Amino acid sequence: MKAPFKHVVRLAAVSPLALATPLMAQSVASTASADATAQAPQDNAIVVTGTSVGRVQLKTPAVATSIGSDRLSMLSANSQADVLATVPSLKAEGGGGEVAANVFVSGLPSTGQYQFTPIQFNGSQTIASMGLNSSAIDIFKRPDLGVERLEFVRGGVSNLFGSGGIGGIINYIDKKGGDEDHGKFSIEGSNHSRVKADFALNGPIGNGYHYAVSGWYRYDEGPLVSGFAAKGYQLRGNISHEFDGGEFTIYGQAINDRTPYYGDIPLNGQTYRPAIGNNGSEVLTTETAALSGIAFQTPNGTFHTSVGEGVYVSGYSFGSDFKKDIGNGWAFNGKANIANYTHTFALFNGGDNVTNLPTTQTAFLQSYASQFGSTSATFNPANYTSSFTFANSGAAVPSNYLLWGDRVTDRSRNLSTAEGELNLTKQLLTGAIQHHFTLGSYFGQTSARDFDVTYSYIGDFDNAPQLVDASVTNISTGATTILSSNGLTGTGTGYTNNYANSKRYAVYLADQMEAGKWIFDIGGRWEKLDGYVSHETTQKIPGGVLPTNLPANTQLSSGLSNITWGSGDFLTGKVDPSSWALAGNVLYKLSDQVSLFMNASRGFFMPELRSVVIDTHDDVQSFQPEVIKQAMAGIKFRTARISGSASIFYATLTNLRNIQLINGPTPGSAPTEVVNLVSTRTYGAEANVTATIVPHLTFEGNATYQHDVYTLYTPVAGCTNCVGDREQRQPDFVSNFGLYFRHHLFDASLFDTYTGRTFTSDLNNIRLGGYNILRLDIGANVPVSGNQTVRISADIYNLLNNQGATEGNPRQGALQNAGQAYFVGRDILPRRVMGKLSYAF
Repeated sequence: MKAPFKHVVRLAAVSPLALATPLMAQSVASTASADATAQAPQDNAIVVTGTSVGRVQLKTPAVATSIGSDRLSMLSANSQADVLATVPSLKAEGGGGEVAANVFVSGLPSTGQYQFTPIQFNGSQTIASMGLNSSAIDIFKRPDLGVERLEFVRGGVSNLFGSGGIGGIINYIDKKGGDEDHGKFSIEGSNHSRVKADFALNGPIGNGYHYAVSGWYRYDEGPLVSGFAAKGYQLRGNISHEFDGGEFTIYGQAINDRTPYYGDIPLNGQTYRPAIGNNGSEVLTTETAALSGIAFQTPNGTFHTSVGEGVYVSGYSFGSDFKKDIGNGWAFNGKANIANYTHTFALFNGGDNVTNLPTTQTAFLQSYASQFGSTSATFNPANYTSSFTFANSGAAVPSNYLLWGDRVTDRSRNLSTAEGELNLTKQLLTGAIQHHFTLGSYFGQTSARDFDVTYSYIGDFDNAPQLVDASVTNISTGATTILSSNGLTGTGTGYTNNYANSKRYAVYLADQMEAGKWIFDIGGRWEKLDGYVSHETTQKIPGGVLPTNLPANTQLSSGLSNITWGSGDFLTGKVDPSSWALAGNVLYKLSDQVSLFMNASRGFFMPELRSVVIDTHDDVQSFQPEVIKQAMAGIKFRTARISGSASIFYATLTNLRNIQLINGPTPGSAPTEVVNLVSTRTYGAEANVTATIVPHLTFEGNATYQHDVYTLYTPVAGCTNCVGDREQRQPDFVSNFGLYFRHHLFDASLFDTYTGRTFTSDLNNIRLGGYNILRLDIGANVPVSGNQTVRISADIYNLLNNQGATEGNPRQGALQNAGQAYFVGRDILPRRVMGKLSYAF
């Protein structure tokens, strides 16, 4: 590296933008880097997640997965879901796009928003308390080339330390600077005008200080073309200083990004594959940029939709990590993190809650008959004339064209969060037993708003549909009713204005012991949550589309002339649950190549604050911690050519406050959050293996099977007796298998991710088939000089362009039916070919 450029890099490392990276939880200065080709758990990589002592895989009595930086870069085609889908025991589905992936861990029912598997960067949770609203935590921080490896640890004491993680901890561990400058730059292109530039730099600053900085910029109009584009950037970085017996690191992150989120659409009702639209082409998305100009009147002035922003986030995080050996086997660790984000989320709801399926023009009039003086039962087309025109051109909509009605919920969800952790560790030898005690405390606070406005619209049934204006005239009276204006059929059909604040206090004590061939981990945690919620009540008032310059004998429908809005009155509630967790692990080394392990825990999950139900007297519905008991036992092995593990597991969950976003009871109304109480029982098995076939060629694979049932289910949304049913959206089987060729001049990978059958709802009335996503990655490495390398690569996501429904319409809950002409759900993303040019030094 030439001197002038080196100075520029070092100067950038201390700029405010370069400080943008999340908080580091566990020091990796003394640990070995994960092998860059790692996918399955590696016995030679030191795992630091969910423990206070780093251990190699063969000596870790929990199940862990480590994925190195090169593999992470290869896997990240569309979203974090593409990475997490390769991890044993996880179902990760990214059909919605780059963010808000649905992630499920075996044995635990959830809505898929990382409820039991928090995302951490360097051991610090992205948001100190989840569940204040339903936004997914992968929106706020994204992995990039600055990540050294990903660790996922499940079971054992992983739920005790720091912020905890009941189902497992997803932890991205960043690279830190060393004594030499290193860097990587890449630019990626794909169909639908995708361009992404990434970089990562790290090295020395001087006087014992080191830097690391990374980031990306991306513009993308796909993979489903709707007229909404993804555009934005992220910058992250850290500065570390090593001193006698300790290390201090500061971190920072800045992000400003917008990306579309693909909602549920009508699929073919028999095949659950993309349906054919009016123009004869497959309908892959019904989202449309024609909605970008939508506006209507409210008591607070004119409402302008933010649908064009998609999922938008702008904000920052800063953190610090301090470690010091204070002598005589004692060490001190402290860390803190703060973050503040502005965030909006435009959600397409998968139906207008009136027709909910593509419909003929006559059937549309019948469904909306109550808005022009008739009823669905008595409507007679012969008594009316109608007009259907395209809103943008005024041209008549062909009479044989189907219409599709949907709703958009504009969500404003700004939040701020802060957390801190302090602990003392003590190494002690008692006889033949080596102890490592950890006594720690944790505090986290999060405040978030949930301000939602829902409106409904109608368009033709095609990709990125055109909006449709509709009116109907009573022949006998001559009265005309406008049912759709600029595509709008309902203005302000739903309104939410909630605030939530969460404070978490925890203390924990653990002892990690080693005695000869035995390793024992035991520990406990106590935690208290102080939660405050505030919900504004609503009212139906005049508003919406203003009735100006209407012709004589013409009126607006009730959906256009009335609006649901806030009353100005708020219901408030407070909760203060507390609970405890215990965990115990044991591992026995049969030999240097084989270990047996078992872990068991009694943990808890603090209910999501958005599930708090308040009555008119500010009383709060019962709000108790949800108890989760887990056990796992198995074997780990390693030889010169093959390594892996196999295990069985069992889990029970008691009194989960399950939250479902379900259509409201009134036709056309917005979805509402419905809470019901469930308990579950699950057992299963998982295994993984890495085998060297010949030099440079390895086979890697993992598979997880589970069988789960509800043991308690309070009636909700058509599921009056679901005890004994399987959990919705949880696959019975997931697997990943691949061949990986690695040579210093050429590399290639061919691997498949399979997601097994799932039920669309707790009623178990519709079962979706499994699907495969095959990936191909090939690359050529060109040495330049010294340690400089240029790599040219190509990646094909969904190589065979397979199709498969990943979910039904969650908004319809158990009320969705099979056997209809159309089925509302979401398909996996289509094939995409990406090319990348990288330079590393």
